[in-house]
Amino acid sequence: MNKKLANWGNYPVIEGDEETFVFADQLDRLIEKEQPYIARGNGRCYGDASLAERTISTLKFDKILSFNIADGVFECQSGITLDQILAVIVPEGWFLPVTPGTKFITIGGALGSDVHGKNHHVDGSISNHVIEFDLVLESGEMILCSADNYPDLFEATLGGMGLTGVISRVKFRLKKIETSYIKQKQVKAKNLQELITLFDTYKDYTYSVAWIDCLKKGDGFGRSILLLGEHATINDLDEGKKADPLKMPGNKQITFPINMPWWVLNKLTVKAFNFLYYGKNFKKEINNVVSYEPFFYPLDKILHWNRLYGKKGFVQYQFVLPLDAKDGLIEIMHRISDEGLGSFLAVLKVFGKQESMISFPKEGYTLALDFPVRNGLLEFLDELDKIVLKYNGRLYMSKDARMKPETLQSGYPELDRFKSIIKKYNPQGKIRSAQSDRLLLTGTK
Repeated sequence: MNKKLANWGNYPVIEGDEETFVFADQLDRLIEKEQPYIARGNGRCYGDASLAERTISTLKFDKILSFNIADGVFECQSGITLDQILAVIVPEGWFLPVTPGTKFITIGGALGSDVHGKNHHVDGSISNHVIEFDLVLESGEMILCSADNYPDLFEATLGGMGLTGVISRVKFRLKKIETSYIKQKQVKAKNLQELITLFDTYKDYTYSVAWIDCLKKGDGFGRSILLLGEHATINDLDEGKKADPLKMPGNKQITFPINMPWWVLNKLTVKAFNFLYYGKNFKKEINNVVSYEPFFYPLDKILHWNRLYGKKGFVQYQFVLPLDAKDGLIEIMHRISDEGLGSFLAVLKVFGKQESMISFPKEGYTLALDFPVRNGLLEFLDELDKIVLKYNGRLYMSKDARMKPETLQSGYPELDRFKSIIKKYNPQGKIRSAQSDRLLLTGTK
């Protein structure tokens, strides 16, 4: 039965069938059907990467298969979410090697997007920590993929937006921790130039991310708060926390109850938010120890926070520019400020070196912003695309809802190789999404 499907940005919304499975043989029967399909996890990508007229949900395929506590190797089915994994591994002294800003994504989705976190400059993306995975092709054949076994398929699947097959099993390495806490440092930057200097000063920190005020002009252009962190040791904890150093964080959550009217988000309200958010840190530098939850997943405390952007939804725009393209970052931020489209959630990170076929990260600065869907937005983002490409940057497919095929082609030099691998293992084009058709990664119906 058809129903309305959308991912986290609530844009676009399409009509489609969503089928589910619990056992591997049920997945086989779903794949045998003639209709095209795309695998879908928890719908936390932002655009249309996991949308299609027929989707196969992995959410009930969520069992833990093995956990080597001594060596930190975790094996599971692809539909398990990161929060379910954390509930098992943290009490045993392990953490995810890489995590995005939400724990409500599936591990299969994490591989399909090759997710990165605040530690990319140190630990890379999730692909650096994957040992192997099983992939079910459109033919129904299951292939064990690793760096040594079907390496072309292994590389094309990591960041390949689910177009090579359905990931069914994943084995990956974890990160050892002494406590469930983070030793956190917050540093205010008066403008973008100071922020860039601070990123360099604190480049040896494992975790780093900055919130940026994209509307401020003049001397305060790009004023920011840089957030830094390390996994706390037992010696970093006060006596009260030492009694249970691997304590799981509380599970209190609030729900954003309604879709906000479109007019609530405007230049004035964003300016007011930015003023208050920047001003909340009275000191230049604040040091404290916090649970991992508010450090990595501050928005997960607010269920359905995407409703803030209203019924029309929003587009998250994320790009990366090379380290020597600071002028491009400045130019884009000026365009956003001039347009008055500043985002509540403007987040800047630094990527380390990464050479991949289709994964988004490469060495440089990556900025992510949320824009409510309004008249003229898509045309404005087309203008930003041109600036990104002018400075040899690219956009993140996992956040994309509107990029043009030529923008993708220009940003990903190995795109043709990726397309050839899709054609090799998905020859009938049965595995396809609204995004893959829009970007000409799969043919028309």
